Amino acid sequence: MKRALRDTTVEVIKAISPIVMVILVIKIAVISVTPDSLAEFLIGTLMVALGFVFFLTGVHVGLLPMGEAIGSEIPKSRSLVLIICIAFIFGFFATVAEPDVQVLSNMIEIASSGEIGRSLLLGVIGTGVGFFVAMAMIRIITGISIAYLLAAGYGAVLILSTITPPQYLAISFDAGGVTTGPLTVPFILALGIGVSSVLGGRSQLADGFGLIGLASIGPIIGVMMMGVILA
Repeated sequence: MKRALRDTTVEVIKAISPIVMVILVIKIAVISVTPDSLAEFLIGTLMVALGFVFFLTGVHVGLLPMGEAIGSEIPKSRSLVLIICIAFIFGFFATVAEPDVQVLSNMIEIASSGEIGRSLLLGVIGTGVGFFVAMAMIRIITGISIAYLLAAGYGAVLILSTITPPQYLAISFDAGGVTTGPLTVPFILALGIGVSSVLGGRSQLADGFGLIGLASIGPIIGVMMMGVILA
């Protein structure tokens, strides 16, 4: 726990230091902000840094081991239906809890003046990710090449892009991007590695990765379909 907290603190400091320095230079040299405004920025930066440290430490200490443990146990049931259901449920709720997804859904609801509801968008994005996480687990267990799933997924994206209204088309690709956040990515990868670790003679590199690329297709297709239906 202490080591994870220390390592995460160092990572966060390295990550945010460049942007903080750039903003400080602009504020002092270009904008000439007041001392009160500068103090508010520094306090806000400190709060953001602490939030990242505690959040990422929790992910590393709690979510990653849990994801690997669940992934390594569910294949032992030998029930494909159970594996699909568990993968879908965890993919759905991990996505709904993703901070980036929450921000996007709130911003879209505001920008659309309530036309595209936050709850509806969250449900569509979560369902899209959950479906493709379940497909990814099936791929790992059956040994299907990821190339086929990617080709089918992006083929559907290309077809739907020709009939999706422009506003939903733009939202769909942002929805696919925000699912690759600090909560969803570690958990899905840990789940995939856990599943592949109990399959004899299989490569964790080949089977346990590529899941995020698959999962990000789900929200794109989901939002496009929502646009076609609601338009």
